[in-house]
Amino acid sequence: MSATTLWKCEVCGYVHEGPEPPAECPVCGVGPDQFSKLEVSLGETSAAPAAAPEAWRCTVCDHVHEGPEPPAQCPVCGAPASMFEPEAPPPAVAPSKAGGRVVIVGAGVAAITAAEHARRTAPQAEITVLSKEPGRPYLRLNLTRLLAGEVQEADLALQPEGWYADHHISLREGEVEAVDPAATRVTLRGGETLEYDALVLANGAHPFVPPITGATREGVFTFRTVEDARAIGERVRSGTRCVCIGGGLLGLETAGALQRRGVSVSVVEGFGWLLPRQLPQPAGQRLQAHLERLGIAVRCGATVKEIRGDEAVAEVLLADGETLPADAVIISAGVRPNSWLARRCGLTVERGVVVDDRMATSAPQVFAAGDVAEHRGAVFGIWPTAYAQGMVAGINAAGGQARYPGMAPSNRLKVLDVDLFSIGRIEAEDASTEIWERETDDRYARILLHDGRIVGAALYGDTSLAGRLKDAIDSGVQVRESDLAGELAGFERR
Repeated sequence: MSATTLWKCEVCGYVHEGPEPPAECPVCGVGPDQFSKLEVSLGETSAAPAAAPEAWRCTVCDHVHEGPEPPAQCPVCGAPASMFEPEAPPPAVAPSKAGGRVVIVGAGVAAITAAEHARRTAPQAEITVLSKEPGRPYLRLNLTRLLAGEVQEADLALQPEGWYADHHISLREGEVEAVDPAATRVTLRGGETLEYDALVLANGAHPFVPPITGATREGVFTFRTVEDARAIGERVRSGTRCVCIGGGLLGLETAGALQRRGVSVSVVEGFGWLLPRQLPQPAGQRLQAHLERLGIAVRCGATVKEIRGDEAVAEVLLADGETLPADAVIISAGVRPNSWLARRCGLTVERGVVVDDRMATSAPQVFAAGDVAEHRGAVFGIWPTAYAQGMVAGINAAGGQARYPGMAPSNRLKVLDVDLFSIGRIEAEDASTEIWERETDDRYARILLHDGRIVGAALYGDTSLAGRLKDAIDSGVQVRESDLAGELAGFERR
């Protein structure tokens, strides 16, 4: 088993492949010191299928241990060897023949990474990328910077002009209406069909719009595409009043982009604090205070009852009766996988399209990666996961052998000039979880331990401990308080 080295920008999440980090992040502009190393396990990339190693799956937490025997103790949850059961090897899948046809549905990071690695694996393959959007594939990570006026549309491209032709990858605009795994073909809108030897579904996700009365009024937007950025940019100007519904990462980054354009911004979050998936309450409250100092109004613990107006939006009515004047509304309530194609053709779909460690779906020679894929029960929807899954799907679709063992979900971001880091659990699951906290006016840190192992952490304002904490969680090793004497200096046990 070999590994490929990736470098994740810890500010924005961009992933770079190569022996060294880039001199500058192409998305947010930070230097190489802000990149951390990721490794994705790969098998041999020849066309001959490799024998699967023996493996054991923990029946408590689903951790997979490779080897002839289960471990004495699960390194993740501590379960004994008796709680492991043999993990069935992935079903044998005939590799694509040299010069075979690989069709990739989608044009985001998972899709383009799949195309790149399919080409590396099978130099003679016929590779077609089907994009629903016109123009070259682009970096969604930079859309909020585009809205803020910090970059131009030309700066968004995932690959430079000529890259697709140089790599003999056919990039076509076309919407797939149906997939027929038995006949190994896809049907485009308009009736054209394309046959494939391997298919990669990397068609992403769509914004979730809650059932809010008035959500279809003029001036109400979701924000996921460059077309959305154009439409919002045409709607707002200095002095425009905008309400952002949703206090997650995209909602806050959008609010920050609009505020930099002189827009009067209000954020409405239904949870009790901002970034509830990434931050515990004390950190979320500090972030709210920071936004308010910037001039962004924040309503937490508030729900939207109605978006009011005639044809166009005029105000937002909250459930408590408060009204917020609005010339524009942006709904940032999360996304849902674009799984309808997979459902219609009979693939196994739960929250997303279910895949194994090869990114293989329940149909032969059909793979899925990125926001549409569900791996080991999780749909992550973050850039590093999409990149790694796209790499593995592309290699396997082209006849190679690669596995995606999973990556510890972590977020180390810079939101509105505040450094944030979170990984694993941020709240105690039971009374045996130890919570250590350190607080100052502008900084907050929380570390969670369970059965002698660090299982989660959240840092606000100072992320200097992030690397050590991530290593400890990834390794699953037991630690003593004395081992963390430096890290826990100034912490109090809650």
